[in-house]
Amino acid sequence: MSETLSEFEGCTHLSRLFRRRGYVIERNVMFREYGVEFHIDGWDKKARVGFEFLTSEDDDHDDLDLEEYKALSDAQQRGELAVFIIDEVEPVSTEALIEEANEFLDEVELNRPLRKAPTPSKKKKAKKKKKAAKKTAKKKAKKKAKKAAVKKKSGKKKAVKKKATKKKAQSLKKAKKTTSRPAKKKSKKTTRKKKR
Repeated sequence: MSETLSEFEGCTHLSRLFRRRGYVIERNVMFREYGVEFHIDGWDKKARVGFEFLTSEDDDHDDLDLEEYKALSDAQQRGELAVFIIDEVEPVSTEALIEEANEFLDEVELNRPLRKAPTPSKKKKAKKKKKAAKKTAKKKAKKKAKKAAVKKKSGKKKAVKKKATKKKAQSLKKAKKTTSRPAKKKSKKTTRKKKR
């Protein structure tokens, strides 16, 4: 028959294990997130990792009801926290507890980093960042449109210049033709005739 751990013994073993694995565990901390409020047996606030040993000796089942447990599970599935929960309903030996906790921590480390639960102020900051990103995107789009318009205008100017240069070349050719012909000399006879 396996030995059954008390909450104190179980929490002591879990604290040691979590600390050995690099977590800064505080004992019996008030947890208030996701509409859940209870004293969690061990919690690393920065890493957002902890444990809860549910026993009837501390009325933990009343402290953390089924709906609150579900809220914590949902947050854990979203990757916002990781809480190792052991219920006294099934007797647990020290070895089994440590083995299960190690497996839990291995899984947590594979899914690192945990995201912090969004707070209202962070949501506002995220919205501001999105708005700023939209503004910069709009500015970039306007700049591109202006550049495209400038290119079109410069392309039109070039075409107009080409036409103008062609016309100038044609008029120069005509001018050369007219100037290159020798001027007719008036003969003396014609001038004499007029005098008569």
